[in-house]
Amino acid sequence: MIGKKMRNLNRYREIASTFAKHGFGFLLDEMGLFTRLSMPRDTDKEAIHQDPASMGRHIRKALEELGPTFVKLGQVASTRSDLLPEGVIKELEKLHDHVKPLPFADVKGVLERELGEVSRHFANIEEKPLAAASIGQVHKAVLHHGDTVAVKIQRPGISSVIEKDINILKDLAVMAEHRLEWAERHQVSSVVDELARSVREELDYSTEARHTDKIRNQFKDDPHIHIPHIYWDLTTHKVLTLEFIHGVKLNQLEILEEMGFDRKILAERLVESLFRQILIEGFFHGDPHPGNVFAQPGNRIAYIDFGMVGRLTPRMQDHFASMVIAMMQRNTDAMVRAILRMGLVPEDVDRQQLWLDMDELKDKYYDISISDINLGEAVNDLFDVAYRHRVRIPTDLTLLGKTMVTLESLVKKLDPEINVTRITQPFGEELIRERYNPKRMAASAWTSLLDYSETLAELPRQLKELTENLKKGRVQVDVGVPRLNVFLRKLDQIVNRLSYSIVLLSFSIIMCGLIIGSSLTRQNTLLWKVPAIEIGFFIASFMLFWLIYSIIKSGRL
Repeated sequence: MIGKKMRNLNRYREIASTFAKHGFGFLLDEMGLFTRLSMPRDTDKEAIHQDPASMGRHIRKALEELGPTFVKLGQVASTRSDLLPEGVIKELEKLHDHVKPLPFADVKGVLERELGEVSRHFANIEEKPLAAASIGQVHKAVLHHGDTVAVKIQRPGISSVIEKDINILKDLAVMAEHRLEWAERHQVSSVVDELARSVREELDYSTEARHTDKIRNQFKDDPHIHIPHIYWDLTTHKVLTLEFIHGVKLNQLEILEEMGFDRKILAERLVESLFRQILIEGFFHGDPHPGNVFAQPGNRIAYIDFGMVGRLTPRMQDHFASMVIAMMQRNTDAMVRAILRMGLVPEDVDRQQLWLDMDELKDKYYDISISDINLGEAVNDLFDVAYRHRVRIPTDLTLLGKTMVTLESLVKKLDPEINVTRITQPFGEELIRERYNPKRMAASAWTSLLDYSETLAELPRQLKELTENLKKGRVQVDVGVPRLNVFLRKLDQIVNRLSYSIVLLSFSIIMCGLIIGSSLTRQNTLLWKVPAIEIGFFIASFMLFWLIYSIIKSGRL
């Protein structure tokens, strides 16, 4: 696999040596990478401690050293509480995407290749960027008709760098699945594919522009929420031009106080706007940290940066609502049902232990009033239980859990006395009303009826095909038996011992015949001048003692 990609061999080695330096050399050794890459094993440092916090710290440092692809993958992975333990998640959340900005001359080339001559579109563009990240940087500009805009320009060549790293990661994931049992069990290749898809989506600025427009349309009639306008004629896959947002970041509490903002109103509007996106629209801002949310005059909330968004289908919204309701009612059975319905459940899941873990989690919130429960933390606790039982929760639902934690942390700073549950209750009630809306129930029933009618229409043809295959002997039956390999191994041992005993018995009968014959003829028994009885007695004794020893050793005497 690596042999086909010799041009990337140095990058393979760089990735391997970085992870080895941070204590993951034992994994590389198990995967056979030191041999494949002709790397000395002295690159392998002392193995990391197995606790999630220590592991997460080493993973974070390794990702930061390896550059933009790995930083982005780590940031996306930090939303997957169903895949990684809490200690690792907390460390990945610390990954910073702020890098040294490129000179304007370097990104100007990208701007001109995408839009043409810069002066034709912009009356002025500031060469010093407002912000710089691993994928791109943002410059403030003024259009010829006077609008102030923010221009997001992708770093030159970053797309090819990220693609190369993603392909290497896919190779390593396949290799890990072939060598490591836990990697195969957790389907590491599909996890890498999922993370790579999210990173590629962030590389396409036109996708972010569509996200922005979609959420802007959600609040077109709400004067308290502001979403920037997109200049589509100045937007491409590598350039994004949007309205420049003036305002105060919501974590700048002193400035908010000085400028006369009402922090309670800001907190309520932030909660209302985000839960409207989640529970009503099913499409939400996935990263509402303080740098992406601003306060504007009139206590208006303004969002920016829609590179990471979440999507919830009506079914996912129902499952999420069922899970939260079950948690509020402290109903263990309903909590388990909700988790199983919303996730991909491994065949060997221990449902009894899952129920016990859910019941233990319920006790954590037993003496806490509903108004004091942090919804985001409680949802992530549920996902943590799912992680321990290898239940794969959809990406957008785990992103929702992280979004709620970020939101609650921000609004608690704005208004420590805020009751998030009270504010979100009307949205939950509306979702429940919508679930039991006669029109929706009728539409759902009609859809199910159509599905069943198609199945029934296909049934005669399928039965005819089955009958013909049965007549021709083409039907194969695949029977799965739990622990089949162990069973067959034990059966093989039993058969071998039985055969051994039969051979011993046969040999003993032959020896008895020789001894009796020798007694009757009163002659020594020699076969080709060899003392057969003495040697046979020795062999029979050895076989007997070996059989007794193997039975005692098995503990089945």
